[in-house]
Amino acid sequence: MKIKPTTVLVKDLCKNYEDKRDLGVYAYNGKLDIRPPYQREWVYGDKERNLVIDTVRKGFPLNSMYWADIGNDKYEVIDGQQRIISICEYVEGNFSIKWDGEILTYHNLKEKKNKIDNYPLQVYICSGTEDEKLDWFRTINIAGKTLEPQELRNATYRGPWVSHAKTIFSKQNCAAYGLANKYINAKLNRQGYLEKAIRWISNDKLNNSIEQFDENINTFA
Repeated sequence: MKIKPTTVLVKDLCKNYEDKRDLGVYAYNGKLDIRPPYQREWVYGDKERNLVIDTVRKGFPLNSMYWADIGNDKYEVIDGQQRIISICEYVEGNFSIKWDGEILTYHNLKEKKNKIDNYPLQVYICSGTEDEKLDWFRTINIAGKTLEPQELRNATYRGPWVSHAKTIFSKQNCAAYGLANKYINAKLNRQGYLEKAIRWISNDKLNNSIEQFDENINTFA
């Protein structure tokens, strides 16, 4: 895999940001797919989200982000989804932070906007095969919020079946949550409900059989 460093300003990253829910999340003037099929769901809480903006406003460095070059001047996020969405949601005016004793949305920052707009994000553009991209995704997600087993499986055995299953078993207020939240001790947005469902229908006893189910269902879906 080839990796090239570059810098992206917040104002360029957030241009034409769109959260289309199940149809995807996009930014960078439509050129960046923030949540490709192998990515996890939104897992940050308000505290983590606000800390991202606090880091930006203070001019402190955020961890580097990794994007995959998919051709035609378009990219997919390999690492950095949670930070990117935090930044874009703030610039969209969807939450506020405390700044110099005031609670401010982005639109109320006035002269302070420049500090947010011109904050440089360190981005590494990665070019390689699909297998190299997924291997890098798994490697760099060892740190931070560690991927759950089913999140890793979704990265490897992705396809139409998993994409559809996530709308039923992984989204906020999805059908599975409404039916089972009183009976299942699992994290919805960390693929816990989906993993339990797959284990039930695959009669899983050993961990490798659920992986075989994931691989087969996405091959023939």
